[in-house]
Amino acid sequence: MSKIAFIFPGQGSQEVGMAQNVFEQHEKASSVIKKADERLEYSLSGYMFNGPKEVLKKTEHAQPALLTASAALLETVKEKDLSPDFVAGHSLGEYSALVAAGVLSFDDAVYAVRQRGLFMEEAVPDGVGAMAAIMGLERPELERVCAEASAEGETAELANLNAPGQIVISGSRKGVETASDLAKEAGAKRAIPLEVSGPFHSTLMEPAKDKLRDVLSDISFQDAGVPVMTNVTALPETNGETLRDLLVDQVTSPVLWEDTIKNLIERDVTTFIEIGSGNVLSGLVRRIQRRGLEVHAVNDLESLEKTLKKLKEE
Repeated sequence: MSKIAFIFPGQGSQEVGMAQNVFEQHEKASSVIKKADERLEYSLSGYMFNGPKEVLKKTEHAQPALLTASAALLETVKEKDLSPDFVAGHSLGEYSALVAAGVLSFDDAVYAVRQRGLFMEEAVPDGVGAMAAIMGLERPELERVCAEASAEGETAELANLNAPGQIVISGSRKGVETASDLAKEAGAKRAIPLEVSGPFHSTLMEPAKDKLRDVLSDISFQDAGVPVMTNVTALPETNGETLRDLLVDQVTSPVLWEDTIKNLIERDVTTFIEIGSGNVLSGLVRRIQRRGLEVHAVNDLESLEKTLKKLKEE
């Protein structure tokens, strides 16, 4: 029997105006966004709806904003009696997946991701770290390239294994620049520097990992109501304590997104519904497997209705 997975976007999907439509037209979604403002004690919704873009994209604001948008949109989906067999989120999006699975309360999650964003900003001074998207080079060759670039005391590591031929690397600025050059020499089509504030999902994030562990230790984690495909293992997990530990490990571990989607397909998932700002993950799913899947993005009320209509037609 075919199954459904809800997937939730991570940092980079934020945009000014995110979730404003549901805030204005859906009571339960509106209450989620108001709750975020109250819990964080500042107007996160103001940045979400009005920007400016440069402020919204700062990690400390982007992370809670993306979680809040996904959680608000999730309320609109629940109302339509749509439920998943599995949930997964890309990096930060894993917190949204945990809210969807009943592991974390929204209050605790939005506080945790705000702290996570602050810790990541603090972990590495501005200009010291970097990330780059490497296009057209497969995993084993890029691992070799990163090892070579790291040989002289710099850091270059695989960070986001997003789709075939689309892998993000992370590390010290010099390490990432060297690895990018070596990747192009090895046959990569492009190496694109990313506009990020730190070397996420690399060992340079160790200070953030230690601080996040302390925050998460004070938060209640329930066992999941539906299996959560975790970034660290790309496998389903339901145990709350294990999911807490994996969130800590996630800070310095690569996001195994391609493996996650392939493992969901192996478990008979044929319908993927991306819930949150943008449609980046929908594009990655299609890139991982082009045929035989239904892929939908719910980022406002209109797209929800379109998704429901298509699901009824199937």
